This record gives sequence, C-alpha cells and structure tokens, in this order.
Amino acid sequence: MSSSAVQNSVRRSGSGFGWWKVLVAGAIGAAVVNLIVLAVAELAGASLVVVDAGEEHPITIGGVIGSSVVPLVVGVGAALLLALWKPVFLRIAQYAGSGLALLSVAGPLSSGADGGTVAALTVMHITLGVAVFTTLQLHRRHR
Repeated sequence: MSSSAVQNSVRRSGSGFGWWKVLVAGAIGAAVVNLIVLAVAELAGASLVVVDAGEEHPITIGGVIGSSVVPLVVGVGAALLLALWKPVFLRIAQYAGSGLALLSVAGPLSSGADGGTVAALTVMHITLGVAVFTTLQLHRRHR
C-alpha cells in the first residue's frame, strides 16, 4: 500500500464524527441546554406546571431529559439510516426536523400556563430544533 493510500485511509477514519458520536453529542447538548433553561425558569419563579384537561403536569428533570433526548435520537437516527440509502435525507431531515420542533412551540404557547413556564418551554422546543439542525450539520460536514 502506498503512503498516500495509508494517509487517505487514516484521514477518513480519524477525521470527523461517527454517526453514534453525533447522536450522543446532540442528545447530551440538547439535554444540558434544556436543563439549564429549566434551572433558570425555576430560579425566576416560573410555576413549571402545565394544566391539560384539568390535570396538572409538573415539568421535571426527568421529563426534560426524556423530551430532549428521545425525539432527537429517534429523528436524527432515522435520518442517518435513510441517508445510507440516499444522502439527500440528511438535508431534508435538517429542515423537516427543525421545522417540526419549531411548530411544536404551539403547544406551550396555547397551554395557558404562566408566562415563565411558557417562555421556558418555548425556549426548550427551539433548543431541540437547533440541536437537530446542528447535529445533522455536524455529520454532513465531517463525514
């Protein structure tokens, strides 16, 4: 094997982020930012309770982590799998996933919760949209 072939092989395997590293980084990033938003909202005195059909649903640390990690891993994971077949799915998923996260802001805005809770939930949804876009961009740029 020539030295240039070895260099190309090392460059390909050593540079960039593998698909699982992208998923982990995106999930951890989204969860950490959303936990910071939760902490700030709590310090600001937001009730962090959403009333749905007469039932109170408190916003908990576990709920924030789950709501940050699960959608990102499922959506980005599906995009990465589809991209093995057609790479264009990475770009489509960037915009579709981010758009869906931004559209989901309608939930907190129509929840009837106090202003601090609505603001915190809105920022969390936007954070997830940014995380989806950024995670897929990392993979696209460094594969």
